[in-house]
Amino acid sequence: MSGSPKRVAVFGAGYVGLVTGACFADLGHTVVIRDVLADRVEALQRGEIPIYEPGVADRISANTERLTFTTSVTEAIDGADFVYVAVGTPPTYSGDADLSAVWTVIDELPAIDKACVVVMKSTVPVGTGMKVRHRLDERGLTRVGYASNPEFTAEGTAVKDFLHPDRIVVGSFREEDGDAVVALHGGIDGPVVRCDVASAEMIKLAANAALMTRISFINEIANVCEATGADVVRVAEGIGLDRRIGPSFLRAGIGFGGSCFPKDSLALKQLAANSGYHFQLLNAVIEVNDLQKRRVIGKLHRHLGSLRDKRVALLGLAFKPHTDDMREAPSLVLAGRLLAEGADVRAWDPIVDGRDLHGVEIAASPEAAADGADAVVIVTEWPELTTVDWASVAASMRTPVLIDGRNLLDPALMQAAGLQYEGIGRAAESPEG
Repeated sequence: MSGSPKRVAVFGAGYVGLVTGACFADLGHTVVIRDVLADRVEALQRGEIPIYEPGVADRISANTERLTFTTSVTEAIDGADFVYVAVGTPPTYSGDADLSAVWTVIDELPAIDKACVVVMKSTVPVGTGMKVRHRLDERGLTRVGYASNPEFTAEGTAVKDFLHPDRIVVGSFREEDGDAVVALHGGIDGPVVRCDVASAEMIKLAANAALMTRISFINEIANVCEATGADVVRVAEGIGLDRRIGPSFLRAGIGFGGSCFPKDSLALKQLAANSGYHFQLLNAVIEVNDLQKRRVIGKLHRHLGSLRDKRVALLGLAFKPHTDDMREAPSLVLAGRLLAEGADVRAWDPIVDGRDLHGVEIAASPEAAADGADAVVIVTEWPELTTVDWASVAASMRTPVLIDGRNLLDPALMQAAGLQYEGIGRAAESPEG
């Protein structure tokens, strides 16, 4: 690690807070993670990790001398050089970001008798930093600096993304505060973007909006491919080889979910509206994503007719593989819609236990979920599904219909296995064929 070790207080022991704290400890800093949930803190103190994120548990266990957990604000702040805010900012009913947890952290800061920097890791609307700076000044905390250091980690690869980033964005009001945050990342090789606080806040929202737009774009192309007989997998390959476009986020499917994209799209949409601007493109991106999940139900109707008393197996519950996060997961929408239409729903996921999915039977394996089913829907592209004996699955089903919501499997192999296969944006096999 370059530079001297620092003391870092991280407020929030969720996905972002734990990854941030564990990685800073791995860089040699002393880290205290504070959370309001006593049960979560006690579990972390016992070495039990409340989330599934590859690499986090290893780094926490490897840095027990530098990494501690507490519910005490005083203990967390004591001697801290940096106070990282990594709390949730969920959407309100209006679509605005709920900043109540952020303000709680700011208002709970005690009178700090040494220079330190409050760093915003949570995703917040543009303009939040200016309001926080004003609140700190009102409380006489003029020695406390402020910087925006948004996170760009993806669940499932968060540790890798933190330690090997595409960029480190640091926005600050004072140059020395930004310098300190950059130095804190010593040992990480990645380009640094220095800017004002408002621009750093917008970079986070704009980056996610760009990714969401690519997802909705390729899903719209997929829908046109279905209508014209083209194959979106080949189309995506062809356009992704254009160096001006690139292949990332050009995989058609049933839409995005998770804690960031849906929340951030609403926040940016509302931010624009509050500023007097109608963000037409983002509105379309959100609408396309919502409609994409409903198209799966339409595919099931096409093969099965009425879904009443039909048994449908959902394979994958988490919003993406290699995480246990169910926030805004497409499986929630599909399960709810199927149950509303009178279907019998079974589900499987290798990580998510599914106990909160009321009315859904949880199976121990993909094969068990599909046994006796009228249709199977691949919702999450878990790699385990590529090793399933699909011929045996087809033989065990009442009606061998497979809707591949992630284009994970080879259509020809699935049809050879005896399944009526239908992907997203691929020429659909007729129900009779």
